[in-house]
Order: sequence, then structure tokens, then C-alpha cells
Amino acid sequence: MPIDPEEVRHVARLARLVLDEDEVTRMSRDLGVILDHMAVLAEVPVDDVEAPVHASPLPTRLRPDIPEPSLDRDALLAGAPRVEDGMFRVPRIL
Repeated sequence: MPIDPEEVRHVARLARLVLDEDEVTRMSRDLGVILDHMAVLAEVPVDDVEAPVHASPLPTRLRPDIPEPSLDRDALLAGAPRVEDGMFRVPRIL
């Protein structure tokens, strides 16, 4: 079941995508196929299936949290293009 081309254009506008008419037609068909597959999956009975807590049944292995000496500040800042007050100086973003 293809999606209405106007819906594809609307979503493309929201995503700031520029699609030509061939792409709109193809996306309409492809998104319809995806939604058809999702409808089939929605019909699968899952009432008796317990939701997993994790995707992997393996336990999480963490290393011990042991404080260690950090790197030398002067050595790190020596390779920086600009330094100010003992810190990296970067261009303003906003």
C-alpha cells in the first residue's frame, strides 16, 4: 500500500530534504512496503513474551574504579594550537 505522495513531500520538507518526483514516487512505494511489514509484525501475539531487560544476556563487565595519575597538563597543552589560562582555547560556537 503506497503512501500518499503529498505525505512523502511533507515529511521530506520536515526533514529538509529535496526530493524530485521520481524520488517521491519511489519513497511513496518503499515507505508503503515498510509500513505493510510493520502491520504484519503488529499482528504477532506477544502477550506471553517477557520483555528483556537487556539486549544481551551477558553480564556487564566493568573494570575496577581505581584512581590513577592523569596526563601531564603542560605536555598536553604543548600540542594545542591556542592555550589560555592553562586550558585549550577554541573558537566560539554560538
